[in-house]
Amino acid sequence: MASAREEILQRIRDARVPAAAPVVRGYHQTGPGGVELFAERVADYRAIVHTVTSVPDALKALTGKRIVAPQGVPDEWLIDGVTWLREPLSIEDLDRADGVLTGCAVAIADTGTIVLDGGEAQGRRALTLLPDYHLCVVRVDQIAASVPEALRRLESTRPLTFISGPSATSDIELNRVEGVHGPRTLEVLIV
Repeated sequence: MASAREEILQRIRDARVPAAAPVVRGYHQTGPGGVELFAERVADYRAIVHTVTSVPDALKALTGKRIVAPQGVPDEWLIDGVTWLREPLSIEDLDRADGVLTGCAVAIADTGTIVLDGGEAQGRRALTLLPDYHLCVVRVDQIAASVPEALRRLESTRPLTFISGPSATSDIELNRVEGVHGPRTLEVLIV
């Protein structure tokens, strides 16, 4: 019996799978997307959008707040007058924070979506899901025109979080409720 089993397993090991033919995807790869389209689309989701030249100047509105700043947030963003909360933070600490400041991995103009991958200045997912306010800094060079273009820029093995506006859901009567599964307020600084 063992020899029959071994014979079958050996045939499986020796089997040659023909190379798959390349799959041609006819997706729209690039387009007229850019800063203006991204700003318009992310605002359609009820996010607050600002185009700025200086991140520290734009952050002055956070004075007096307790804001989570993940590892990798540039030192020049950590302005005086804000209590910056740094990791490690418990779930309770995150829940008591006034908000979180992050960067992003990429942004998508066609859909008004921000993508986080847990990389530099983004932190772990809980940082952007528990505080009621998320301020995300998006550099112009991070804006991709389309989803396929954005996916080409991302590492597929990283934990990806796609954010299209503040967290929201609707009940059966289509009454919109914000902040159920994440921040009630999303503010985006385009630099």
